Amino acid sequence: MSGIKDVAREAGVSIATVSRALRGLPRVSDETRERVLAAAARMEYVASPHAASLKSGQTRTVGVVVPNVTRWFFGSVIHGAEELLRQEGYDVLLYDITGDPEARHRLFSTHLLSKRVDAVMVLAVRPTPEEVASLVRVGSPTVVVGGYVPEWPSVRIDDVLASRTAVRHLIELGHERIAHIGGTPDPEHAGLQLPTPHDRLEGYRQTMAEAGLAIEPGWEAYGDFTARGGLTACQQLLDAPTRPTAIFAASDEMAIGAVHALRKAGLRVPEDISVVGIDDHELSEFFDLTTVAQPAHDLGHRGARILLDALAGHTPTGLVLPTRLVARGSSAGAP
Repeated sequence: MSGIKDVAREAGVSIATVSRALRGLPRVSDETRERVLAAAARMEYVASPHAASLKSGQTRTVGVVVPNVTRWFFGSVIHGAEELLRQEGYDVLLYDITGDPEARHRLFSTHLLSKRVDAVMVLAVRPTPEEVASLVRVGSPTVVVGGYVPEWPSVRIDDVLASRTAVRHLIELGHERIAHIGGTPDPEHAGLQLPTPHDRLEGYRQTMAEAGLAIEPGWEAYGDFTARGGLTACQQLLDAPTRPTAIFAASDEMAIGAVHALRKAGLRVPEDISVVGIDDHELSEFFDLTTVAQPAHDLGHRGARILLDALAGHTPTGLVLPTRLVARGSSAGAP
């Protein structure tokens, strides 16, 4: 069986160059990389990741802890992170802890991550102090994306400010009866401890209070950040004693569900009820949805860069990325 020395001899390069070329690392010319790949293919040589990790003490793997890998936001963040990590020769190992407290406990409170990954990216979840201490003991660089933990650098948006931007837009259009569809009424949310639903609800309440606008009974509904949940929540809002003239949804998927519910009820958007979301989901433009755009892909890319810098020995710092209002056809003046 051919080894890396044989490939190096065949390609006329050093063993280190073969290693870098096969792992897709920089500082190898295109011509040399092609020669190495061709030699490896002729000799049917496949590098062993396990052997490489034993020699270097690194796994060349980043663990990503995600509350729900099927959601658009988390998928976009992971895509942004994986693009950069792949370019730098790292693999991504996903840990999806959707609605499973036992999976979360097994991940954070045992040595599951120890020696499996070189660094950890935590998406949106707010770890408990015990979980933070457990990850600190692992000793791997850690970054939080879409949330904030004092012990680690984070890459996020200001969720309170994003909500305030959405609600102010509706107030400036003349709306006074503004309802809210949020993520969840349970701050623990099946043990996930997600800060985003709380922060976006807080931004809504703050802005309504500052404008002197009352939040009537039944104007806060919950859609679990899904389109179906937004549909159900909007149907509840339509049954409130006082019907709102505008709806602010804490995500575009819930906003899309709300638009569908309104149309099913025979109401026009925005002539009867305006709808605004947060995200700038890839389908938002097709639904002509007004939204507060957040750079989900860039959040993942910046988070990955922080981890790579930390692995290179640099001291990481956190980032708060800007959001922006994207006004489309789902919002208009109050009827």
